[in-house]
Amino acid sequence: MYKILTLNNISPVGLEHFPRESYEVASGIGHPDAILLRSYNMLDMDVPPSVKAIGRAGAGVNNIPVDRMNTAGIPVFNAPGANANAVKELVIAGMLMAARNLTQGWSFARSLEGEDSQINKEVEAGKKQFVGFELPGKTLGVVGLGAIGVQVANGALALGMNVVGFDPGITVQRAWEMSSQVRQAGSIEELMASADFISFHVPLVDATRNMINAERLKLARDHVIILNFSRNGVIDDAAVVDAIDSGKIYAYVCDFPSNLLKNHPRVITLPHLGASTQQAEENCAVMVVEQVREFLENGNIRNSVNFPELLMPRNGGFRLAIANANVPNMLGQISTCLADADLNILDMLNKSRGDLAYTLVDVDQQLPPECIAHLTGIDGVLNVRAL
Repeated sequence: MYKILTLNNISPVGLEHFPRESYEVASGIGHPDAILLRSYNMLDMDVPPSVKAIGRAGAGVNNIPVDRMNTAGIPVFNAPGANANAVKELVIAGMLMAARNLTQGWSFARSLEGEDSQINKEVEAGKKQFVGFELPGKTLGVVGLGAIGVQVANGALALGMNVVGFDPGITVQRAWEMSSQVRQAGSIEELMASADFISFHVPLVDATRNMINAERLKLARDHVIILNFSRNGVIDDAAVVDAIDSGKIYAYVCDFPSNLLKNHPRVITLPHLGASTQQAEENCAVMVVEQVREFLENGNIRNSVNFPELLMPRNGGFRLAIANANVPNMLGQISTCLADADLNILDMLNKSRGDLAYTLVDVDQQLPPECIAHLTGIDGVLNVRAL
């Protein structure tokens, strides 16, 4: 029986993918085999030694101690793309709200008082201050062309916009999904100089923290609209507010309210609604549950943020999963250990990612405890599982 600890409310639609006869799922379970969470802060949490996997029902993993999981040989899974449509729709809504001054117009309308005839007069007299502009023909710059960024780019093209994108690490899969009409920028600076709207879809890491600052804002077109539905900290909010006040930026739309932003007349702040749809929550839960199940039951890894992707079909026999440091002669030591135990290798697959490596081996007989103990004792081996 596998035990799954949930640290947040996970969609029941996803949890139903854990078979009841072989999985126990609860928020107060002891000795869990895996942990599922959404926004719960695990950074200072003592992770039980029984844990073999962590699944984030969402994309960002800033709330998970990934470095510590690397040391323990524990893969961290996320659900990239499961909430992409939800975020795309919010980005498009944000562009429309900013371009048409909808929030300012709504506040004006809500402030009107008096008889309907008086309200009608004030509407006709006041509406000219909310004149906006349309999206077709404008250029959207998309920074980060992962699952969400690609959908945003394609959605903007469908609205008649021009799109320029920047992502030096774009994958082949995302490139296939993206329209050929998206123009490639060679740098963020080039993108900012050519866009009327700029939308960010990158994780928060050292390289992206405050990637939009006062110096880069100087390169942007006048009256640009900036949208941040990725992570708080990617944009220097103080620099953006200064640029709005100076007339450089037309509006700022983001998902991260603060005292600096929430009452500014040219800023639209939303309460982190990017993935807050029933469909997105269900999609994320289903995706991460299936990935954790596949890892626990078969050792396969898909959509891990710290381990290599490795999928090996079952070839009969008995399976061994080994996480280890990416150092020379590891496969040789593993093979020698199995040969010494008179085990014949039916299939074997090894991949590495940075400092970590992962190996799946199918052998013809059940692994004796002393063989597993020998493998575990090899210098650089992080953990061993007989499946």
